[in-house]
This record gives sequence, structure tokens and C-alpha cells, in this order.
Amino acid sequence: MSTVENLLKTKALSACYGDFQALFDIEFEIREGETVAVIGSNGAGKSTFLRALAGALDSAPAMVSYQGNPIGHLPAHQVLRLGIALVPEGRKLFPSLSVEENLRIGGDFGRAGPWTLNRVYELFPVLAERRAQAATALSGGQQQMCAIGRALMSNPRLLLCDEISMGLAPVIIRELYERLDTIAAEGTTLVIVEQDIDRALAAADRFYCFQKGRVSLAGTARGFDRQAITAAYFGI
Repeated sequence: MSTVENLLKTKALSACYGDFQALFDIEFEIREGETVAVIGSNGAGKSTFLRALAGALDSAPAMVSYQGNPIGHLPAHQVLRLGIALVPEGRKLFPSLSVEENLRIGGDFGRAGPWTLNRVYELFPVLAERRAQAATALSGGQQQMCAIGRALMSNPRLLLCDEISMGLAPVIIRELYERLDTIAAEGTTLVIVEQDIDRALAAADRFYCFQKGRVSLAGTARGFDRQAITAAYFGI
């Protein structure tokens, strides 16, 4: 792991949808080279948190800092150019475009780096086989591979993964997480949002547990008291 501290940090991060406040004073940090899991039940604020980091939700500039610079006020396309990419919940592929066209779009606003179309195809060979097909004609697991590949095409320094295992068979989930291990091993910092506690903790160095829009617990992923995690997860 790199010794660089706080690649990204939030300070009193709050977020609202209209009059509804979804996040309350979130304090979070991730060091370069880490994999950090954000766990919590449905509606805990996990996806909202990633959207705020990715610039899809407005916040005050100092609420999110990246490499020591405030970015909370920046729109999503500028955040992407800085090196933060989001794999969104539900994949959100472009249905009218082929697999390869979806992947190429991921590189349009990104940075130079090691992740090229061929490199993504090496990571996910099935996408190369089906590059000319409509992305939404793929299976759910293959669509998730395409969504991850599209994000990698921007050559992110920080990759935000939102519920990538949702609705998928265990064998596909295991394959996806093996690919995340490969991505992390090549130097990409990861934030993984998951409802599955065991899956998240197995993949991560540290975790944050969200409950009703607040951090209810944080710590190292391995060896932490599971009873305490369960209590924080369910708010009991």
C-alpha cells in the first residue's frame, strides 16, 4: 500500500434530495492503494454517498477533498477528469449502443493511462466476444462487466463501485470480485458499496457502516467484532 495519505476525504458531508436529507455529516477518508467497503442496509445512504463523491450531487466545496483539493462543488464530468469514476447501481448502460461503443464512451472524458479497450477485453474476454452486440442484450453479469470496463476506460485513480453484486448468481459475483482484486493489484484505489457484509469485508482493508444516512461504525475489515458490525448495520 502506498504511504500517501487521504487520496480522498469528506468533512461533514451532507446531501439532500429536495427537502429530504439523505446524508448527515459523513466523515470518511481513503488512502491511495486501499480498498474500503461501505456497508449498510437498503436506504442507508450508501449510493447517495457515492453519487456525492462522483459529483452527481451538489455539496459545499470543502465537504469533499481529493488529493488535498476541494472538489465538492465540481460537476461529474470534471470529477471524472480528475480520476474518480463511478460504476453506478443498475449499470446504466446505453441501450442503443453496442458493448464496444459503451466502453469507448467511458474513455471520452478520461485520462491517459494503462486501461485501453484491449486491456479491458483482456480483463473481461466475454466482452471482446460480444463487442458488436447491444450492451443490454448481455446477461446481467456481463452487463456488470461492461459497466466496470466503461469506468476503467477513463483510467481512474479512484474507482467507486455501487452494488455490483446485486441480483447476480454467486458464481458471477465471485468472478467480478476476482476482477476487482486484479484492478486493485494494479494500483487503483477502490470504494465498494455492498449490502453483503461478508463479501464486503473479505474484499476490503477497512469499512464504514452507514445507518440512516450516518456513519454508525468504522474500522478494519478483518478481525473486527462481528456482533458490533451487525448491531451498527441494523441500528440495534
